[in-house]
Parts: sequence; C-alpha cells; structure tokens
Amino acid sequence: MTVLVTGATGHVGSNLVRMLLGRGESVRALVRDGRRALDGLDVECVSGHVHDPGGLDKAMKGVSEVFHLAAVISILGDRNGEVARVNVEGTRAVARSARQAGVRRMVHMSSCHAFDLDASSIDETSARPKPTDPFYNRSKALGEAALREEIALGLDAVIVNPTGVIGPFDFGPSRMGRFFLALARGGLPSLIDGGFDFVDVRDLAASTIAAATKGRTGENYLLGGRYVHVRDVAAAAAAVTGVRAPRIVAPMWIARAGAPIMDVFGNATGKEPLYTSESLHALRAGRIDSKRAAAELGHAPRPLADTVGDVYAWFEQTGAWRRRS
Repeated sequence: MTVLVTGATGHVGSNLVRMLLGRGESVRALVRDGRRALDGLDVECVSGHVHDPGGLDKAMKGVSEVFHLAAVISILGDRNGEVARVNVEGTRAVARSARQAGVRRMVHMSSCHAFDLDASSIDETSARPKPTDPFYNRSKALGEAALREEIALGLDAVIVNPTGVIGPFDFGPSRMGRFFLALARGGLPSLIDGGFDFVDVRDLAASTIAAATKGRTGENYLLGGRYVHVRDVAAAAAAVTGVRAPRIVAPMWIARAGAPIMDVFGNATGKEPLYTSESLHALRAGRIDSKRAAAELGHAPRPLADTVGDVYAWFEQTGAWRRRS
C-alpha cells in the first residue's frame, strides 16, 4: 500500500519522506509547486493542494496512511486568508477525503502553538490559545477541531504537536534555517532576550512515523526537544562556524516596543521582518512537556550541538554556506 504525504516539500516533509523511503515505504506526495526537496527521490508526485477536493480524492486512491504536514506558518497574522484556508479548511478537507477513502490511519501534524503558550508548563491537557493570541496559533487549534469532527465520524487519526524545528534538508530554507545562515555570515546585529523549545527535524520525523502505529486515536503528542535560550543557540552556531555570535542581546521590553514598527513594515511590504509581535510571543513561551511522546512513541531528542553541527554540514554540502578558511 501507498503512504501519502502532504507538505512533502517542506522542511519536515523532506525529512519524513526520506525516512519513509528508508523504511521501504511506497510514498506519494501531494505537491502544489517547488519540488526541489524531492529531486532524485523515488516518490510519486500528484499535483494538487489541500483545498482541492478533486486532487485530494485522486491522491487518496490506494493509500493506507496519510501524513498531513501541509500548513502555512505566519508571524504576520492572516492578511490574505491563506492561513485559515490551509491550516483549518485544508485540514478539514484532507481528513474528510481520508475518511471517505477508507484510509487506515491519518497522522496530522499540528503544532505546540495549538496550545496556550503563555502557561508556565504545557502538556497535552493544557488550555488552547486565547482569542488575543496570534492567528497562526488559533488556526492550528481550529485545524485540530476540524479534524476531530472527522474522527467523530469514524476517521482513525492521531495528532502530533512539534515545537521549533531545526535540522538538515532545509531546502527553503525555513525561518530558523535563515537564522542559522545569518549567524554564520555575521549578518545579525543583535539577539533578542528569549528562548524556545527546539527539536531536531529527524527526531520529529521518527516520532511522527511512530505515531502512525503506536499513537492512540484522537490523542495529541507534543514532540519537543529542549528549551534553549536564543543566545545559547547562537553560541552553538558559533562553536561550529567560528563566527562570533552577536554580543548585544536586546531585552524583551525593547524588542516589544519596536515590534509594532516591524508589524507595519511586514504588512506594508509583504516581506517578513526579523521579528514581529507574534514571533516575540513565542520567545516568551512556557516549557513544553513531551513525557507522553517519550513513553508512548519512544520520542528521544538528540543534543542541540549535534543538530546545529548537522545543519551547517548540510548547508555547506549544498553550497548555501562556505566555511571560512
């Protein structure tokens, strides 16, 4: 039988697909555009997107499992409605199509942002985002609610909730990939006083696959790594690249004071600024508890230093970054 992956060309998707192929799975990818992350891989690509019922039904034929990764990540709200269309209605459409096709199991990749990150400690029983929280956070919670409607109708599905994702095969590159490249090129004037939980994309992929066989129907699994201060991420990068990390660490209150200007700039130009009010919200998040995933899925995140080293090794291999001689 075939395994379907949506969002296969993204950072997590490109790692998940490689891991599935390594296990001998037959992989089909629902692809909208930009297939570079899948070049050279034995993957069946079906053109379509998550809010196209016809394309979804075609992609679901003969599928035993679905890994739904497609999402829009935003730190600038939902200016054109795409975040809601993909994260909420897209999830609903994929789940409905999977149920109607008789798919054995669906694994939905949500996010830790689907919970109230203002809590001091977050686990799978924690409260969901408040009406005042960033729209992206609310969209992920709403996407889960849409999925649960299909679970109530008979779909067998599990939800995984990753934290901040870092690691190799970052073709985009992702926001964190761009951060690592900026550090290596000496392009950041300062850091911001805050931190977040980061997980290696390969550990995330492995636990997502485990959720397909070990996860309990309808349950959430927070897939975190370790809480790390921004300055410690920069220090780990400097240890690999030899490029000194920015010495200035701006206090959170200063960053928050300047955030409205960044928001206006981003919304006016359509370009993503260095930070926004929404991204600062994440840097003040509480600690993520991944004990359930460790106990039930065998989730075991590796050390940050190993991940950072592999990030730069991959960037160097692809020519995105060159080590200084």
